[in-house]
Formats: sequence, C-alpha cells, structure tokens
Amino acid sequence: MAEARPDSAGRHRTRANIVECAARLLREQGASAVTTRAVAQAAGMQAPTIYRFFEDKDALLDAVAEHVFATYVAGKSFAEDSGDPVADLRAGWDTHIGFGLANAALFGLLVAPGRGARSPAAAAGLEVLRGRVHRVAATGRLRVPERRAVELIHAAGTGAVLTLLATPPEHRDLDLADAMYEAVTRSILTDVPTLPADSAAAAAVAFRAVTPKLTVLTGAERALLSEWLDRVGDGSTDPDAAAGPG
Repeated sequence: MAEARPDSAGRHRTRANIVECAARLLREQGASAVTTRAVAQAAGMQAPTIYRFFEDKDALLDAVAEHVFATYVAGKSFAEDSGDPVADLRAGWDTHIGFGLANAALFGLLVAPGRGARSPAAAAGLEVLRGRVHRVAATGRLRVPERRAVELIHAAGTGAVLTLLATPPEHRDLDLADAMYEAVTRSILTDVPTLPADSAAAAAVAFRAVTPKLTVLTGAERALLSEWLDRVGDGSTDPDAAAGPG
C-alpha cells in the first residue's frame, strides 16, 4: 500500500496560521516577541512544529514580511493607473508613509541592510515604485533618469518613516513627510505637464522610457540608443570632449 501523502491543504492552513500569529505578535509587541515558543503558543501547537515549516526565526520573520507586504502591495494597486501618473506617484508615497507608521516593527525589518537585500517583499515594493516612475517618465515629466528618481524617492520615503518612528507619537510632525516629498519632486519633476522646449534631458528621459518597445530596432541598436539617452538624461559630458585631443 502506498504511503499517504501529507495533506497539502492542511499544511498550507497550518503555515498560514503560524504566519498570522507571528505577524500579530510582531505588530503588537515588536520583533523581540516573535520567538518560536511564543508563536507556537499563540498558534496552539508545540514549538517543534514551527521548524517543520521554517528553518529558523529569520525564515519565519521573512515569511511574515512577505505576508504583510503582499497585502500592502495589493492595497497599493487600487491607486494605480488613475490616468495621472504624477498623482499616482504621490498616492504611492502617502500609502508608503502610512504603511510604515502603522507597521513599525515590520518596516524596520524590511529596511534592515542585511535582511532587506534578500527580501522578495522589499524587491516587490521597489518594483511597484519603478513602475510608477516609469509612467511619469513616459509623459515627459521626469527631469532625471528613472533609476535616479527611484533611488531618491526610496531614500526619502525610508528616511521620513524612520525619522517619524524615532519620534514619540505625540510629538510627530506628519508635515515632515509632505515637505520631504515636495523637496524630492522639485528635483526630479519638470514644472509643466508636457515636455519643455528647452529641456533635452527631459525629452531624453521620456524617450528612454519607451525605447524597449521600439521592436523595429535590433537588440543591439536599442541598447546603443538607450546608452545615448541615458548619457543625455544624466547630463554627462560629451565623451569626445572629455577624452581630450586625439
């Protein structure tokens, strides 16, 4: 007689219950409270059962981050593609700030240098941001390369949340996040909704955003065109002039 296979649906429910209990402990008591003993007690099981699903506490915390962040990303999708990419960018910023303040312990895990670098959840969040910045670039509103804009927004958003979290709730000035966003957008966005006549950089950034769709060109041609446009968008010096006399 063949050996009975484990009930995959049951395993899924058990794992989901463990993650939910760990997420609740993390949210209510912080990362230090998420021990295998505490999670097992909250989930109504023996501690060794946890190790059937997760290698160690770090693996469990990663799973919690994925679970909570997936819910967050799903919520962000409701604000996407409103028809105004700049407004969508601002909506994403506000959602990010709100999520960070509502999930202090989890946010700390996501931005920790060691954990964040390997977190699919953090990578998914950055991918959402890249998509929003790309849509802004395609309208001609971006004055800097997309990668630079993503880095600036990500750094500013992370810094704003961490600064607010470090301040007692009764003393937090939420206008700080608004001021930070305005400062960043002044440096990355053009002032008008269409390409300014004198802005070669903005035009290059906008054209760069649609270059991958130019299938009439070969891959090598698209790569070369992208390199040229990136150079214009960066404001790089003319390579011939920079090289000096031949």
